[in-house]
Amino acid sequence: MSLAFCDVASVLSFDVANARRQVVIDFVIRLLATAMLAVCGVVSAHAWDSYGHMSVACVAYQQLNPQAKLRADDLLKLNPNFNEWSGWIPAGMSSAETNLAIFMLASTWADEIKSDNIHTNDGARNGDSPIGSPDPTANAGYSDMMRHKYWHFVDQPFAPDGSSLPATPTPNAQDRIALFRSVLASTNDDSLKSYDLTWLLHLVGDVHQPLHCATRVSSTATNGDNGGNSVKLSGSPNELHAFWDDVPGTGKAQDVIKAVIKSANKLPAADPTLAAKSSESDWVMESFQAAQDTVYKPPILAGNGPFTLTTAYKKKAKTLVVQRMALAGARLANLINNELK
Repeated sequence: MSLAFCDVASVLSFDVANARRQVVIDFVIRLLATAMLAVCGVVSAHAWDSYGHMSVACVAYQQLNPQAKLRADDLLKLNPNFNEWSGWIPAGMSSAETNLAIFMLASTWADEIKSDNIHTNDGARNGDSPIGSPDPTANAGYSDMMRHKYWHFVDQPFAPDGSSLPATPTPNAQDRIALFRSVLASTNDDSLKSYDLTWLLHLVGDVHQPLHCATRVSSTATNGDNGGNSVKLSGSPNELHAFWDDVPGTGKAQDVIKAVIKSANKLPAADPTLAAKSSESDWVMESFQAAQDTVYKPPILAGNGPFTLTTAYKKKAKTLVVQRMALAGARLANLINNELK
């Protein structure tokens, strides 16, 4: 930023002679505040990376029945980013492979809108909290230009040190999944079903990532650690949440389509009994328990670190993530097969 703080102070101390000049100054202040927020940054990860979401979607699409595939293909054509996704398809892909790739790319849309210049943050904490949002429970379809970042997770608190637990904020990923799947099974118009399907492709993956469903509370973090975003690591990535985001793989969605298909096809089949669990509350509770049993274990100790991850920890993380992705894909397929009308 080229404008120095001393310049801002000079502007603010100037004796403004008329109201029009004051309006200009007010605009400058707002502009500076926005720029400083962009420079300083605000923690708001709360999402598996594109690689992980696309992996879940790849598994799911290949388990859809023919009717559900056709229906999903048609609905995704209504997404405003469909033409952009179509331009990302690698050369030489067949029609069937293209439909698979579009389905995979659609699973990243809820993250894409976090950084576009069309949608805006709503709510506190840079949009990560529903507090202050003009309509946090909206389901208006693509006309809704709010990012609803707090829909991506359900921060259920736990406190190893016995601290008092705060309430779990709502709306959140769990109740949004319940709402969106009900719309798929309804007689609502296809535009709304397209919006809700696109969100479901993302959120079902989200709630299978343990740190989307838990926040560790302590005497020094009475409102939790933001799903591990506040826990620092040595090296890169330097946050616990970011490490778990990256376990499946990394890369821009348009660049990893073929790589994701290849790796997703190597995932072990999900346990049939677990895959048959259809309740989103069960999925969330599994992740919540996994966070306590696997994520917040040594070398992740009390406090915010920084901690150095061991080879053994990383291996356990990979094992858990592979299992959770396979389950998420199978469950997403079951949801669409059974409920999309």
